[in-house]
Amino acid sequence: MKDQPLTIRSWPQGILHVDADAFFASCEQAVHPELRGRPVITGKERGIVAAASYEAKAMGVKRGMRLFEVRRLCKDAAILPSDYETYSLFSMRMFEILRRFSPEVEEYSIDEAFVDLTGLRRSFHGSYGMIAENIRQTIEKELGITASVGISLSKVLAKIGSKHNKPNSCTIIPGRDIHLYLRPLPIGSIWGIGPNTAAFLNKHGIHTALQFAEKDEIFINKYLSRPYQAIWNELNGRSVFPVTTEAKNSYQSISKAKTFTPPSDDEIFIFAQMSKNLENACIKARRYNLAATRLIVFVRGQDFRNYGVEIKLTLPTSYPYYLMGALKGGFTKVYQANTPYRQTGVVLAGLVPDDGSRYTLFDDIPKIQKMANIYEAVDRLSAKYGKHTVHHGSSLPTKQQAQHEGGREDVPLRKTELFKGENKRQRLGLPMLNIKI
Repeated sequence: MKDQPLTIRSWPQGILHVDADAFFASCEQAVHPELRGRPVITGKERGIVAAASYEAKAMGVKRGMRLFEVRRLCKDAAILPSDYETYSLFSMRMFEILRRFSPEVEEYSIDEAFVDLTGLRRSFHGSYGMIAENIRQTIEKELGITASVGISLSKVLAKIGSKHNKPNSCTIIPGRDIHLYLRPLPIGSIWGIGPNTAAFLNKHGIHTALQFAEKDEIFINKYLSRPYQAIWNELNGRSVFPVTTEAKNSYQSISKAKTFTPPSDDEIFIFAQMSKNLENACIKARRYNLAATRLIVFVRGQDFRNYGVEIKLTLPTSYPYYLMGALKGGFTKVYQANTPYRQTGVVLAGLVPDDGSRYTLFDDIPKIQKMANIYEAVDRLSAKYGKHTVHHGSSLPTKQQAQHEGGREDVPLRKTELFKGENKRQRLGLPMLNIKI
């Protein structure tokens, strides 16, 4: 079998993976045409590279690199603060394009998606490859960004295809050709296989994806757990991971963190940023009707090291009112006076359904219900007028002092321009077609 194609039908199903190329940087180049062809880097507010255009990558810039290192490599790079609202609009618009081709779209991340095209060849009067190429061209034409797409029999194989020839490529992997793409691929490059599993497989003489796919089922079931058994099946062209169209509605933890520049040693400002993180995390927890049983707070110093503490809560909750005491206690433990910090963060951990089933006779149920009514009103106001229309007083300094200072004037496009259909009190998630570029 080692020199023969995997013996499966070419197209029992068609799964597409779409991966936008250098997404954040490409969005900046689409909105600002004068940046096209130039090395573009986002992440100025964090002091490290969040995303880099292919022009910057060609000069050696890598994600996570510190900006002073970037300036040594490419002095003419455009270094910008991240503009996540604009990136989100591009993402929404890309997913809207995908749903024109198929109703089964999984929004895997802000710049990635899986699309089930099975059975749609007749509708589009062409092959799966033709549909995939049409999708790629539509994204480029309507959004001004490029994407790499891969199509094959399973999600793992489709993801291999989209990574095969980036950027701006369309790779088709039919069943008869799977072995050609797996043979040169290191086992550690497979989606879902981490360094430890790759090292284990290396010890058994498995160094490539093809060697893994050709391993007999007895070995796979004996030495590997279910997730890796599923990957083995997917590499052999058997679709195991479904394209999940439902939005995620459950979490084990929710984390929120904010970086601010320049770094600050102002205790009031730093705690205000942490308080705002807590409010953001609680907003998300209430959206999914979840309550935290543990709270983790942390700060990141100018040395890029994190200092944190975990607090066990006496009452599961998603209301900041009940968490502020724990937040202050945790902050006191991690904060050191006269020390500059660049980031604060919180994690709501040990999430459980907020259905009231965990309250005891000793809890003040009427007060808890009153607090629930207050936060329900806060959430309604936020939905109508924008997030943080009503907020805790401890977060107020975040509004009085800019989170970032410097270039562009470090204010994202979405903060300086109103798009069609918006007003100053409310910004809408509009498709990109309605944006004047």
